Amino acid sequence: MASDPKKSVPSAAAVAKPSNFLRGIIERDLEAGTYQGRRFAGTPGDAAHHAAGPLDAAKVRTRFPPEPNGYLHVGHAKSICLNFGLARDYGGVCHLRFDDTNPEKEEQEYVDAIKEAVHWLGFDWNAEVGGQTTSHLFYASHYFDFMYRAAEALVTAGLAYVDEQSAEEMRANRGDFTTPGTPSVYRSRTPEENLARLRQMRDGELADGAAVLRAKIDLASPNINLRDPTLYRIKRATHHNTGDRWCIYPMYTYAHPIEDALEQITHSICTLEFEDQRPFYDWLLENLATLGLLAHPLPRQHEFGRLNLSYVVTSKRKLRQLVEEGHVAGWDDPRMPTLFGMRRRGYTPAAIRAMADGSGASKSNIWLDYSVLDGCLRNDLEGQAPRAMAVLDPLKLVLTNWAEVYGSDEHLEPCTAPAHPARPELGERRFMLGKELWIERDDFEMEPPKGFFRLFPPRLLPDGDVTPGNRVRLKYGLVIECTGYEINQHTGEIYNVLARVVPDTRSGTPGADAVKVKGTITWVAAADGVPATLNLYDRLYSEPQPEAGGRDHLTVLNPKSKVVTQGWLEPSLAGAPREARYQFERHGYFISDRIDHSAEAPVFNRITTLRDSWAA
Repeated sequence: MASDPKKSVPSAAAVAKPSNFLRGIIERDLEAGTYQGRRFAGTPGDAAHHAAGPLDAAKVRTRFPPEPNGYLHVGHAKSICLNFGLARDYGGVCHLRFDDTNPEKEEQEYVDAIKEAVHWLGFDWNAEVGGQTTSHLFYASHYFDFMYRAAEALVTAGLAYVDEQSAEEMRANRGDFTTPGTPSVYRSRTPEENLARLRQMRDGELADGAAVLRAKIDLASPNINLRDPTLYRIKRATHHNTGDRWCIYPMYTYAHPIEDALEQITHSICTLEFEDQRPFYDWLLENLATLGLLAHPLPRQHEFGRLNLSYVVTSKRKLRQLVEEGHVAGWDDPRMPTLFGMRRRGYTPAAIRAMADGSGASKSNIWLDYSVLDGCLRNDLEGQAPRAMAVLDPLKLVLTNWAEVYGSDEHLEPCTAPAHPARPELGERRFMLGKELWIERDDFEMEPPKGFFRLFPPRLLPDGDVTPGNRVRLKYGLVIECTGYEINQHTGEIYNVLARVVPDTRSGTPGADAVKVKGTITWVAAADGVPATLNLYDRLYSEPQPEAGGRDHLTVLNPKSKVVTQGWLEPSLAGAPREARYQFERHGYFISDRIDHSAEAPVFNRITTLRDSWAA
């Protein structure tokens, strides 16, 4: 993490095109024919299984390997776009693989949610290869039999042993960056003794925590990950996929390279924290190939920097804390950085993909300002979101000479506006203009500040003269002149603004522009306006790096991250379906809530404002 947010967070304009870092690796491998002779039998398997299959029609194979222990967040979106995108661009296939080797934290709920999120983001693991469409959805737990067979092969070859030290003893004897590790007293067992003990572990004859299987590599290695890492541990827990069949489970660092090899992955792309694990990744696969279980060419691991977004925390533990302590309403709360939360907030898959692709791929972790995501969203919606008028903080406006101009206080004047100014094919919106309207409360000031061009009443000047109230144009309507206001004497709150219609100023009629005004305001007629609940969402944290300096992220929660108001919408939004996006003129982009919204009780969430309100 960079220490200076201003230096580490580029603006939206500074986001570069995708880096050639990983693309360069793939292109060099393709040119060299590194994986040209690779065979793929159609399903994952060992060396013999694939040897019987045809040459792989996929030029490259990548994978997105989430652990099903939580909901995907915006950081995962980067990996999804990268792995699926590279496979797409180079004539390959990307696998969706669940790394489900930890039964205590994994649930089918998360499996289903991850699949839904990947599909929503626009990617599919059903891919056409060699003229045939096949599924590339896999589970690490489907490989448990092979993983155990590989473990026995390593033990028999003297490359692994069963260690019965306590966790504290193993930790102490592992050494540190300046001290080599101390061999366990169990390290010198014969392969036959270790094999018998491993089978006792498998058969449930040893208690949880009584023993582990460790690789036998190098206790003096400067890379602590090579100091006899653990391969298997005893854990009696029901697995969401395999039930109670196993009481020993592989460690992630052991399982992951094996999964890649069985699936014939060519480029195993992961984040930088796995860089120190790469030597073990290579050691394991090379030894299993030497033992005849895997075939060359073997997968290669390549690391890229994580994508971090300002004003966001992505730690699963801290996201869970937000949910369980009630700081947010759930995993899909529109303020959450989970893909379910971002979907409910209204971010489009295209905007998230544009942000991920635009951030490139580098060998260092990067920070993007949240405005980059909002900029991608605006770019996506500007050309497609229908327009509408809405009043978020309503104040009643009464046109006192309405009957004088139109003959009756009940008269309603029809108005029209384009659904989208640049897309005539979307047609027109239709709404009414009447005597009583709703306007934004901040469109009126009793004592206007300098440069305020919206409504204010007549004013008494120091010399005794009275200036008339200000004139504004009601958008798509006519010009009005403020004549006064009505105030609650007990609360001091203004409840009515009074104005008069300026005749012959109806928009689109001859001579309407003869009356010049400096301000235009949006409005909704009381006669046909649609009442709605409006959730005004903003960034969950008030600081760009909520955990900077080791502080508790809860101390910088933004108290205004959600403001709920009862507003009014123009009638074109009556009956809007769920997850329909609009640009509310002047206010920003909104979406009808995918859960709470209905035609009878509309609920709209603000996705983002029209401009970045957080810019320095």
